[in-house]
Formats: sequence, structure tokens, C-alpha cells
Amino acid sequence: MVEEATGTDRGNGVAPHGAARLMEMISGYWTTQILRATAELSLADHVAAGVTTAEGIAGLEDSDPQATFRLLRAAASLGLFADAGEGRFRLTETGTLLRKDVPGSFRDMAVLQGSPLHWQSWGLLPEVVRRGAAPARAALGLAEGETEADYLARHTGEAAHFATARSNLADIAASAVAEVLDLGRVSVAVELGGMGESLGPALTRRDARLIGLVSADFLHEVPAADLYLLKVILHGRDDADCVGILANCRASARRGARAAVVESVVGRIGEPGFGALQDVNMLAVSQGRERDLGAFDALYAASGWRRVSVKGTGTPYVIQELVAV
Repeated sequence: MVEEATGTDRGNGVAPHGAARLMEMISGYWTTQILRATAELSLADHVAAGVTTAEGIAGLEDSDPQATFRLLRAAASLGLFADAGEGRFRLTETGTLLRKDVPGSFRDMAVLQGSPLHWQSWGLLPEVVRRGAAPARAALGLAEGETEADYLARHTGEAAHFATARSNLADIAASAVAEVLDLGRVSVAVELGGMGESLGPALTRRDARLIGLVSADFLHEVPAADLYLLKVILHGRDDADCVGILANCRASARRGARAAVVESVVGRIGEPGFGALQDVNMLAVSQGRERDLGAFDALYAASGWRRVSVKGTGTPYVIQELVAV
């Protein structure tokens, strides 16, 4: 029987819950690789199809039955499966999202985050903090001036997971954004797209009037519009490029035009949230960055915009609504 400690650890004054929390953080990579293995061995799809034992799945995946059981048990401890009795497992609501073809699937994201592009880059984070991106670039075999896009062009398997993961996440974000975005007085919207999928289908499903949604090359002149949609493009660029993109929109904006910036936002120091962690992911894996609201406001002030609201979407992304000034 495992006994729960109480009070503080003798000799060091560390509260057990604090030590347990720290151990959970230190071993976080275990979870990443459990999720990756669960996805690569299609455990969720097999259980959903009625193959609910480790032996049955091992026969389909050419894996070791005991090791497969241990993986299923670990995945169940994370809430992906539940005990169905007699050595069988059943899928949970969370685990369903690791199936291949369900709406909002995270299967490819689970594989991607545990694969070399992210795994090797994160493993070199101390050196990246000390010396910049060069160590991670070298580990990935990238030459001077090459980016993660060049890596993916040479590693088509990871590229496929990358594309599907981004597309699935974009679908989730697009639906959430469409629900909360104010489309009042909008006849023409220009979408400056990032993260794969367009917001267009989700927006036009909500409001059939919005037939003037067009895409634009945001590095050059953009069309006149009532609303500019900037979806996950600023985090991949430096401040100068961001100001240029926003200024292009401002130069073409119709009277009373607005902009909607869909990005992760870094919260206040010490505030739990996705933004600060995603910022370090950008540091380790790409050449971009996430920003806090103050940094965004500086970009807007330099390009003729002013932020008037921030709206959550139920995803890692928020909508910042801007007005032209």
C-alpha cells in the first residue's frame, strides 16, 4: 500500500505536494512520449474498433503484449483509457481525440511533438538560451539561413504530421473564432492567413452575407476592407515585419475598419497559461516569439491601430480587436 505523506519532508522543509508537483514537471517528457507511442500504435483506434486487450492490439501492431499492456496502463493513468475489467480497456472522451479521423483529432500533434524536429530542438534548450538557435539548427542538419521548413521538406513523414496537426488545430480555432468575432457592419473582410486553414468557411457558415472574404499577400499591398483577419502570422516574425504587415492593412483600411489579431498571448509573469510555454517552444524550434499585450500594443501604436478588446476562444488563441486610428 502506498502511503500519502503529510506535513513537510524531514530534513529539508519541502512540502510533499511541492516536491510531487516538481517531480511531475521534471518527468513531463514521459507524458509526451507516452502520448506519441499511444498515437503511433493507434491504441485509441484499436480500442474504438473493439480490440480492447493488450494481446489483441499487440497482434495487430506486431508489438510485445506485456509492453503494450504497460503502455495502455500508463495511458489510462493519464485519463486516455479506463479499466473495463478482465484485462480490457475502454476509451475515454479525452482519449477519443487521439483517433485518426475524428473531428478535432490531436493524433498527429501527439506524434509531432515527440518527433525529432521538436524533441531534438527542445533537448538543446540550454544551449539555445546561451548561444542562440545555432546548436538546434546544427542538430537538425540545417545549413546557415535554413529554417524548420527546410527540415520538413527533407523529412516528409514529419511534414505530413505537421500539416495535419496544424490543419486540425486550425479547424478548432477557426470555429471558436467565428463564434466570438463581431461581424457587424462588415461587407468585405481580408484574411491574412497563417496556421493552414482559412477562417472563411467557418465565418460564412455563421453569416452568409460575408461573401467578400479574400486572402492577401500580407508582405505587400493588401485590398481595401472593413475587417482584416490576421491569424497566427505575427508570432513567426520580428517586430519590423509585424509593423510592416499591420501598416499595410492600415493603409488600405476603409473608414471605420477594424482588425482581428488571432494569436497566443503571454500573460503576466507567474500567471499560468499556454502563451509563455509556447514562446519557449518558438525559441527552441523556430525563429519566432509570442508576445504579451504590452508588446502587441507597441506594434499597433507604430502601425496606426489601437487595441479595444481581447476575447477568449476556448483554445490557446485569443482575439485582439483593433480599430484604426
